[in-house]
Amino acid sequence: MFKKILIANRGEIALRILRACEELDIKTVAVYSSADKDLKHVKMADESICIGPAESAKSYLNVAAIISASELTGIDAIHPGVGFLSENDHFAQQVTSSGYKFIGPDSETIKVMGNKITAKEAVLSAGMQPVPGTGRINSEEEALKMADEIGYPVIIKAAAGGGGKGIQICEKKEEFLSKLSLTQIEALNSFGSDEVYIEKYLQTPRHVEIQVAADDHGNVVHFFERDCSIQRRNQKIIEEAPAFDIPQEKLDEIRKIAVNTCKKINYKGLGTFEFLYEDGNFYFIEMNTRLQVEHTITEMITGIDLVKLQIMIAAGQEIPLSQEDINCRGHAIECRINAEHHETFIPSPGKVTEFHPPGGFRIRTDSHLYSGYTVPQYYDALIAKICAHSSDRISAIRKMRVALEETYIEGINTNAPLHQRILIEPNFVEEKISINYLRDILNIK
Repeated sequence: MFKKILIANRGEIALRILRACEELDIKTVAVYSSADKDLKHVKMADESICIGPAESAKSYLNVAAIISASELTGIDAIHPGVGFLSENDHFAQQVTSSGYKFIGPDSETIKVMGNKITAKEAVLSAGMQPVPGTGRINSEEEALKMADEIGYPVIIKAAAGGGGKGIQICEKKEEFLSKLSLTQIEALNSFGSDEVYIEKYLQTPRHVEIQVAADDHGNVVHFFERDCSIQRRNQKIIEEAPAFDIPQEKLDEIRKIAVNTCKKINYKGLGTFEFLYEDGNFYFIEMNTRLQVEHTITEMITGIDLVKLQIMIAAGQEIPLSQEDINCRGHAIECRINAEHHETFIPSPGKVTEFHPPGGFRIRTDSHLYSGYTVPQYYDALIAKICAHSSDRISAIRKMRVALEETYIEGINTNAPLHQRILIEPNFVEEKISINYLRDILNIK
């Protein structure tokens, strides 16, 4: 097992990783920007080191600074968390070539699965069906022809995209070239590559994902599904586990395909296959080669610490569970609390004058907030994840309503009122949802 791990991230996920390390008796190193010196995990880590100014490009995305911090502190491994460099194949390769263990799959796997086009090519041979669409696009003329063949509406996506960026929906041919150009510009600015592809735009799909884990000893297991359909502009807001209102034979089939795909591509570590589900069919859209923000609800329904398991796998240990040992108990819901206005969605950085998280039976709050903490303006708006677990979906919803009512964050705006609105809305309660729920039901753009 590792003796010391550097946590190359910030906020609630860095604190989550630190806690897992402490339970495994592993020393921790926190790296932080100058804006994050007061983060909770920075204060709690065995060592901490500043790696740059507030701007992400000069700190959390600064590979050289992170490697230098690793050399100064004598670590064994680096945990990239989520976002930032967690799916950066260059970073993974640099970590390995510097003599450290990257807690995640190898750089080549990240490279293949991080590009949406090569990922689709990789999973096709294992039996996964992607959304009808194209491969690489070489010219505007070719793109126009392919869009005509697929049939409008289509969606144009960045091949190296993620986090809801680099996506344009095109309803008609007349707007295709302008939307293609917009996607390419955003893709280049956000991901350093203007490579895009085209898919058929599904009208009312749900977003369903399967959590998997694979070790160096040939063992692959799944941890059931999550439904992540409640989204705004392709950013997840509410997640649930397990997925609901899907025939059992369909679930059994896609779980088996996910496990077999991991074996086929020789995957190692935690990973998540993401699908659109519509009219009884699963369509592969991407694989996240990292820990997911919403891993929390999977932990609640299975009782398995996925972060500890991820670290153990990276250390070369065998998964201590067979598929038969992993059971799904009840239903869990996660609400992502963001520092933003619940109607305008304008970011709301500032000082948190009071913070009281909810409590109670099977309530979990993952947050780096504390009274007196100042939320900086430079990073993702996520400040807390509130989870509720109960015997079934309806009782989990009721439990979450109580938890949100009890949540008290003073000094900044949050989107908690939006969550409260969703949790009493009949279509949500009655499972009548899709990825367009906020737009179509709540009229939120």
